[in-house]
Amino acid sequence: MPNTEDLLADWTALLHRCGTTVDPEPYGRELLRRWAEPQRRYHTADHLRAVLRHVDGLAAHAADPDAVRLAAWFHDAVYRPDRSENEERSAALAVRALTAAGLPAARTAEVERLVLLTVTHDPAPGDRDGEVLCDADLAVLGGTPEAYAAYADAVREEYGFVPEPDFRAGRAAVLRRLLALPALYRTPAAHERLTAPARANLAAELELLENQGVS
Repeated sequence: MPNTEDLLADWTALLHRCGTTVDPEPYGRELLRRWAEPQRRYHTADHLRAVLRHVDGLAAHAADPDAVRLAAWFHDAVYRPDRSENEERSAALAVRALTAAGLPAARTAEVERLVLLTVTHDPAPGDRDGEVLCDADLAVLGGTPEAYAAYADAVREEYGFVPEPDFRAGRAAVLRRLLALPALYRTPAAHERLTAPARANLAAELELLENQGVS
């Protein structure tokens, strides 16, 4: 397993800040074990670390930054590319874990809601916590063309069991859905900085997939 002691320290501090009644370290190690499962190529601890970094950068926009950080920890905690309902299972895991940790029911419910929001990445207007989590999760789309290509390759590896024509069709549908969102990014900072490169990256990948499908 890659070195994740920095993440474990962040998790422990976060849970203490949120008022846990138990030692958070053992469950933090269990979460990091999940994030290191062998089927993962993109949805790894590096993705978790990147999302948390983006949440920190956007935290001033959030109503409850620590709820967003907790949601980041759980949003892909259950990840099986060959199954559906990963987000729903991740949300249920969050409820069980945070309830056992003694966190208040209201914050636990907010974390559950935020994790479920990553099904669509389409927060309602004024949902500041949802905007921060979704922008942080989708920040990878606005990276350099080289970083985006590495992300796309890693996603393809996760779906290596899917035949190429089926993958192209499914991935193209995902890209079209993202491009059709009213806005890819909702926080002012992410919207200004990431929208143009993200749309360019998505459009370039979609064109590549469509061209590959032409015999």
